[in-house]
Amino acid sequence: MTNPNFRPLLPSDEPFLWEMLYHALYVPPGQPPYPIEILQKPEIRRYVEGWGRDGDSGYLALVAAQPVGACWLRLFSQSAPGYGFINEETPELSIALLPNFRGQGIGSALMKYTLTHLDNKIHSVSLSVSATNPAVEMYRRSGFNPIKLDDLRINSSFVMVKTIK
Repeated sequence: MTNPNFRPLLPSDEPFLWEMLYHALYVPPGQPPYPIEILQKPEIRRYVEGWGRDGDSGYLALVAAQPVGACWLRLFSQSAPGYGFINEETPELSIALLPNFRGQGIGSALMKYTLTHLDNKIHSVSLSVSATNPAVEMYRRSGFNPIKLDDLRINSSFVMVKTIK
């Protein structure tokens, strides 16, 4: 594994987070990538827009001082929920790496680092993941458990939760 360094996300990292948000969208093998305009959909853009608001936290993964990935948490409201929304006190986790850095253990290390450096007021973390995404296993290894399966016409996804002790 390439040995990454980690640093807290800052409001000035929002442009990189937009790139990571695009890479966080799972595209099944053999399917064309989403058009970049998908990031303008309100239900997607809410994951990054205005980064640095109260409750936002996360970390960048850096290799040779260059950002290669991000893991971030954001609180959502009942009126504008994320895909993995549980309640207004449970932040939703998103994670992505640049394609050339996947499969090297960086994502697992970044998630572990993020989860061990949570604000002590956080008691659980949720996420949404496509049921066919290989990352489901990384989330399970990190202590996330599926609590529901959303059967959508095109794709099924798990909402997973990790309880923080």
